[in-house]
Amino acid sequence: MSGRTLREQLRGLPTRPGVYLFRDGDGEILYVGKAKSLRSRVRSYFPAGTERAGKLQELVQRTKSLETFVVGSEAEALLLEANLIKEHAPRFNIQLRDDKTFPYVKVTVHERLPRVLVTRRLERDGARYFGPFTDVGRMRRALRTIRQLYTVRSCHYDLPVTAPERPCLDYFINRCKAPCVGYQSEGDYRRMIDEILEILSGRTGALKRSLRKRMDAAAGDLEFERAAELRDVLRGLEVLERRQTTVDFRGGDRDVLGLAVRGSLACCLFLRVRDGRLLGREVHFLRNVASEEPGVVAAAAIKGAYLRQVDLPTELLVPAEIPDRQAMEAVLSDRRGGAFAIRVPLRGRKRRLTELACENAEHVLAERPATQGTAEVLEDERLRHPPEASVALARVLDLPVPPRSLVCFDISTLGGRESVGSASWLENGRPRKNEYRRFRIRGTEEGRTDDYAMMLEIVSRYFHRRVSEARQLPDLAIIDGGRGQLAAAAHAMESAGVSDLPLLALAKREEEIFLPGRPHPIRLAQRSPALHWLQRARDEAHRFALDYNRSLRRKRTLRSKLSDVPGVGPVREAKLLRRFGSVDAIRALELTELVATPGIGRTMAARIKASLAGSGDLGEAAENDPPQ
Repeated sequence: MSGRTLREQLRGLPTRPGVYLFRDGDGEILYVGKAKSLRSRVRSYFPAGTERAGKLQELVQRTKSLETFVVGSEAEALLLEANLIKEHAPRFNIQLRDDKTFPYVKVTVHERLPRVLVTRRLERDGARYFGPFTDVGRMRRALRTIRQLYTVRSCHYDLPVTAPERPCLDYFINRCKAPCVGYQSEGDYRRMIDEILEILSGRTGALKRSLRKRMDAAAGDLEFERAAELRDVLRGLEVLERRQTTVDFRGGDRDVLGLAVRGSLACCLFLRVRDGRLLGREVHFLRNVASEEPGVVAAAAIKGAYLRQVDLPTELLVPAEIPDRQAMEAVLSDRRGGAFAIRVPLRGRKRRLTELACENAEHVLAERPATQGTAEVLEDERLRHPPEASVALARVLDLPVPPRSLVCFDISTLGGRESVGSASWLENGRPRKNEYRRFRIRGTEEGRTDDYAMMLEIVSRYFHRRVSEARQLPDLAIIDGGRGQLAAAAHAMESAGVSDLPLLALAKREEEIFLPGRPHPIRLAQRSPALHWLQRARDEAHRFALDYNRSLRRKRTLRSKLSDVPGVGPVREAKLLRRFGSVDAIRALELTELVATPGIGRTMAARIKASLAGSGDLGEAAENDPPQ
């Protein structure tokens, strides 16, 4: 790839957690790394005009292209990075020789009286494995939570083949009910293990509700130590609910198909999972898919990718049911020389893997203009076909047309000082910076805050000016706030003659959507693309307003006492400070020395001396304070 293509790839990187691969001109993997934000981390390797030293400079010079995997969390990125380094052994990565892996929680369900253990090795022994845990301390806390709730045996007897004659110390301190000597029945013990498996699988809702009731009851009875213990157990359960999607505990070989469609172009991405580890991906683009069902597009990708492939897995996970599935399974089973299944997972780990594949396909398709030179084609398709989030937003708000352009208003103030407002503009989900606007609030007294009045002012000023200049109006207006801010904005838009424009307010605390004339707010699912669009517009407006507020406060704190002297403007103030260094030095001057300064007459010098007499240099003190 050309250097220009690599630069374009850098511009299109997502801000999500993930793993990045640097490749040379022949496609060989040079380096694998993980990132909390792919955009920030990968761009840090290529700062403009900076020469790197040693191995890092060689890596940057040899890198001609990059590949990224988007995952759900930084922990998942860490796991995937470890898998890829072990698989490909890139020359610029530090190679680990001890093959140490991340720990798992192991439940020996193949035993008649199972145990709960910690292990770093996955074996096909019939046990259930949960993990891996990138944070060993987190895993230990999870186990402590289980042992606070259940009396699981910790001995190593092969029960009931070999058993002790009497119970151990754990029985006498209430950590075990001694099933080894028959004090607890095998059925009762098994039911307890089944509950533990449910908890380790992340299904903790009923138990958490029960624990909260017990905690509240203990607090009501003034048993605060017991309430604190139950609180700690609840926190431990929250740890157990966090899941990883980059590894399948049970091992196995499978491919996972992710699908993304934009107009007549589709991206089908296959994630390669081998021996339970995510090791790579394969990308295919398909054209002329407009109005086709997702299953039909997926079937076309499978035919194109699999009918010429040698290394077939035992299973393929797809996001939608495909036509002629059984016939395709029969052909691929014959080609593989063994059973081959195509499945559409509806829930659980496999469903999360499918969602991860689709998310990566979306990312690759978004990168397509930068890497394949088809920007004009995709831009035309993007204009003709509204984004998924736009369609979802129209459905939620009951709009006749999907909104493509969104403007969001926000207020930033600190105790009523330097109160400002902002308007961010998103076009098809992307910031349109030349349409951003900022406002310095005029109608609020210094030191006094009135969010509703400030919102009324900035929305009124914004739309009055757009109308008077005959500028484009957005498809949807968003207010950062609740019902009060929404009412103020609606009044401002009515006065500007744009009351027919769709309007909503997005409240931060619960991410509730308020609409004019509706008594109850709308709550969208956290994964909703419509909510993500609204959040992005809100976050952009908040950032823009906050930056403006901070810049005004910095200017105010950097002013010296000289600026309060009548007749001393910014130019004269700068000259005096540049000549004498500080206000203290100017205060110590004799009147004749000050008069000798070019541009300062006797009257002005006397005025400066009188104003500075008996006052400290508040401006310099403020300048040394950290920014607010």
